[in-house]
Amino acid sequence: MTRKLWFQVGMGALLTLLIIKFFIEVKWIFAPLAILLKTIFLPLLFGGVLFYITEPLQRLLEKWKIPRWGSIVIIFALLAGGIWAAVSIIGPPIIEQVNVLIDNTPFIINEVNNFIPMVVAEAGGLPIWVKDAIENVLDSLNKIALNFGKWIVQFFQSIIQGTLILVLAPFFLLFMLKDHEKFVPFVTQFFTGERKKWVNKTLNDVDNVLSAYIRGQLLISTILATMLFIGYLIIGLNFALLLSVFALFMNVIPFIGPWIAFIPALLIAFFQDPMLLIWVSLVTLIAQQTDANLITPNVMGKTLDIHPLTIITVLFTAGKIAGFMGILLAIPAYAVGKAIAKNIYERRLDIKNAANKTI
Repeated sequence: MTRKLWFQVGMGALLTLLIIKFFIEVKWIFAPLAILLKTIFLPLLFGGVLFYITEPLQRLLEKWKIPRWGSIVIIFALLAGGIWAAVSIIGPPIIEQVNVLIDNTPFIINEVNNFIPMVVAEAGGLPIWVKDAIENVLDSLNKIALNFGKWIVQFFQSIIQGTLILVLAPFFLLFMLKDHEKFVPFVTQFFTGERKKWVNKTLNDVDNVLSAYIRGQLLISTILATMLFIGYLIIGLNFALLLSVFALFMNVIPFIGPWIAFIPALLIAFFQDPMLLIWVSLVTLIAQQTDANLITPNVMGKTLDIHPLTIITVLFTAGKIAGFMGILLAIPAYAVGKAIAKNIYERRLDIKNAANKTI
């Protein structure tokens, strides 16, 4: 029975739960480790993202006979220049738009409070369940209006604070760019024979999945944000740059991210001019259809091959467990787990076929 797959998976899950339970309960032992992990997690994550973005450039530079340290210096110089340009060019107008939005928040709240009684009065002849639905929607709209300005400010404050916290990220990026080829040989040195080949293949598959996801999702998000910015400028929507930058970060979340970015644009359009609701919806529809039918298939291809229903389920589950950070990391973690599970299945199938041939 111990050789059965279901038994091994069950025991592995049980041991994992026990480890988590002890990790939570025996705080005096694991507290220093938890603090260490929290300290290095975000810098390591950010450094890893930067590595996957810059690694193709490093390969290109070294193909041009530029030594390793030379390529690293060039990459850091380009990153520093890009950050400086972004902060200098985009930073001031974003701060200005955030301040204007904060100043207009009382007006938005007042308009919502006036709009709710009007809609409820107009709905006098409708069935009770329709009235209840309208009131629930309007209550939600009121809550969003009350918190919208605060959410935007907190969002950009968290970006600034996160940037200050991630001082260690350049050091992680430096060593990743310097020694990234040594990771797989270091891990595989503990294995021999077919198992070593399997570990090597699994690690390469995980690397391919992460590189495809990170590069593809960031490129798609940038293209979508640019399309939305141009569209918002054409239709004359207020806070076009602020909304586009917000969409840039939200679009990193697959499938539901663009809809999260759509909500504040819809609210601002409604309070600016109700007719703009149609144009904002049209701009979003064009951007989404262009992404779904042209950008994503060519950028991402079939690398991840995850069904939309699976994406929604994973995102909502991760959000309940770990909040926004869980939503952000859910799909790449699921893709990595899927790649590992696929390799485990193929490995067991190979072993089974080899045993049958022997018999």
